Amino acid sequence: MAAPLPPGSTIGVLGGGQLGRMLSQAASRLGFNVVILDPEENSPAGRVSQGQVVAAYDDATALTVLGKVAQVVTFEFENVPASSIERLAEAGALVAPGPRALAVAQDRVEEKTFLNSVGATTVDFAPVDSLDDLLAGLEQLGTPALLKTRRDGYDGKGQVWIRSAEMAADAWSAIGEKPAILEARAAFIRELSVICARGRDGAVAVYPLGENIHSGGVLKTTLAPAKVDAATETRAREIATAILNGLDYVGVLGVELFDLGNGKLLVNEIAPRVHNTGHWTQDGCVCDQFEQHIRAIAGWPLGPTEAHARVEMTNLLGDEVEQWRTLAAEADVRLHLYGKAEARPGRKMAHVNRVRVL
Repeated sequence: MAAPLPPGSTIGVLGGGQLGRMLSQAASRLGFNVVILDPEENSPAGRVSQGQVVAAYDDATALTVLGKVAQVVTFEFENVPASSIERLAEAGALVAPGPRALAVAQDRVEEKTFLNSVGATTVDFAPVDSLDDLLAGLEQLGTPALLKTRRDGYDGKGQVWIRSAEMAADAWSAIGEKPAILEARAAFIRELSVICARGRDGAVAVYPLGENIHSGGVLKTTLAPAKVDAATETRAREIATAILNGLDYVGVLGVELFDLGNGKLLVNEIAPRVHNTGHWTQDGCVCDQFEQHIRAIAGWPLGPTEAHARVEMTNLLGDEVEQWRTLAAEADVRLHLYGKAEARPGRKMAHVNRVRVL
């Protein structure tokens, strides 16, 4: 991209869920047109966009069409087939973030190997391709240890804790005997996350840290800016910058961190996209993570990341969304509904930001 995309350009988004919806809304505020590609007809993102291509993410014709109408294509989830990215490139579209970031994020062994190579330390780990590998890994790392599939899996899915070697066979069976990674347990105080961005010119912007609280493997609440000391804040910024530059990244990236105390942080995982733990920025910052992502991929200057309010972000799962009447009446609450038709148990239906003056 030789110059910033002007307003009126078209941005393509792979994925029609809530993240795609909020990306589309941010892009529209900046004057861009948005076209969604998603297999679900009338998707949440499609309903707030200029148009939607209803097709599978690996549909060759649909990708060719999207690549021709969009000047840049991004995605709301990281499990996009590599062949889809190649097809878009052949059609002449830029894709951001690029294929390197996707390849790293799609394989947990590759991810941890890369992170350690740029000085973003993780827990100790071992690749697992068989029950014998798993037993050897348990001997190396000890118990308890966490077994995860190398690919896919989210919100606690595709993983199981192993508390003794006798559990190995059952754990291996529980994840479907798929290629996996075994991770040592981290003795952390709390989980933090940092949302960061890198522009096409290499500029880096980092938001204040958030503190995350999970329930049943699913993020429930993020408190931001997190109450951290200067050493922790500095280390998080160093980690974010190293990852962004190491991937030659363009766009917003989420980095999940284990806080061990005294400024020591381990990286849990990265997400090459806008992130649930960054939703607080919608009401806590002048430029939220969604606008920041659009700015980055379009070649615009990155926006400010300073917090002007303290925010408690809470996900509404399943039928919790029925609380919308009560929540809408609370003066300090900003309600963000995703437009999903069916409130299945555990499904992310909305989030609320409770705003406090700093």
